[in-house]
Amino acid sequence: MSESQSRFIEDLDAQSTGVPVRVSLSRQTLLKRLADVVCLPESRINAFERAVTADLLVEMLSEAGVEDRARVAKRLSHLTEVPNSLVRRLIIDEVRVARALIEECETLNDSDLSYCARNGGHEHRMLLAARKNLAPILTEILIEQQDVRVIEVILKNTRASLSQMAVEAVVVLSQSQPQLIPLIIKRPEIRPSSAYVMFWWADAEVRRVILSRFAVNREVMQDAASDVFAMAADEGWQDALSRKALQFIERRQRNRAALARSPFDSLDAAIDEAARKGMTRHLAEEISYLAGIKPSTGAKMLRDRGGEPLAVLCKATGLPKASLRGLWQALRRPSQMADGSVHPELEHVLITFDVLATDRAQTVLRYWNWSLSSALSATLIRTLSKGEEVDLDGLTVPERAAMLAFAQDLKA
Repeated sequence: MSESQSRFIEDLDAQSTGVPVRVSLSRQTLLKRLADVVCLPESRINAFERAVTADLLVEMLSEAGVEDRARVAKRLSHLTEVPNSLVRRLIIDEVRVARALIEECETLNDSDLSYCARNGGHEHRMLLAARKNLAPILTEILIEQQDVRVIEVILKNTRASLSQMAVEAVVVLSQSQPQLIPLIIKRPEIRPSSAYVMFWWADAEVRRVILSRFAVNREVMQDAASDVFAMAADEGWQDALSRKALQFIERRQRNRAALARSPFDSLDAAIDEAARKGMTRHLAEEISYLAGIKPSTGAKMLRDRGGEPLAVLCKATGLPKASLRGLWQALRRPSQMADGSVHPELEHVLITFDVLATDRAQTVLRYWNWSLSSALSATLIRTLSKGEEVDLDGLTVPERAAMLAFAQDLKA
């Protein structure tokens, strides 16, 4: 019997008795050679030969050391096509093994990367989140894990693409994780619907960004629907769906019908009354009706901690700055400092009023009213008040906005 055969039999005996087997040069060499075979170009090896070799290599890797596995992963990371069995074996291995594949292998498909996202650990997901050209399906899976550090890396990754569902998931999470707000607001994928609802828990700086970047005008919609108003009027405004849409589009903000029923001569007069006597529930409802919004929307705006919604309300309804000061006074908010200067909070709201254009303010106000009142059905209110789980995927965009904005108020 030759020396090599004797050594082979000794190794088999050692395995059967549980004695550690020495890592032989032959094993390391064979691992390298099999990896070389897998890496051969298509002109040298067909798909079946590559697959069989990959299967054998996977079997050997299950007993190989970390350094050997890392060397194989590094070798495979430069392939244009890595056998699936090898990818699945190595991509969720220890991070020092998987790193080369996750960071350097550009030809991995979304299925393999999704497998890593679901079955890998925190460090694997951190590497995936920083990967170039991260597909929307991958960002969705990673964000579903609600690992805040991973989400932060994704949001900072300019080469990652976010789906609308991923954006909305981050917006929801930002209620409890405010550090995500400055990152998500910079993403090109975020839409006005998400920005308008995130407004309610964002800080002053982000609110300023939302009002300047997402407060769009409605000129194109108004031109497109200019003749539809007459059609709807001829039909007696019987179609509820078109009526709501036209209310969002139209130029006039104040409610003439509410004014005809009001004890006040104008919206300005109602605010003056509130400034003199203080804001009451009756006055808040009257101001809301005259401003063309629902009382629930008005209550949300008047209760807001920052005060910017008051600037939006006044600018959208054509009120002067004096009325904004009147609302501020009606809510008993501080207007002056000890030295007689304007209180910083009021000054910030007055600046917001100055920089907002009327039409853009109307867009924001009407979206809030649309989502926070029309979309907030009785069923959704009961669900939220009872603390039941809500299926976000089954809701429309305005319903999701209403659910998020009013959830805390309804549970309080």
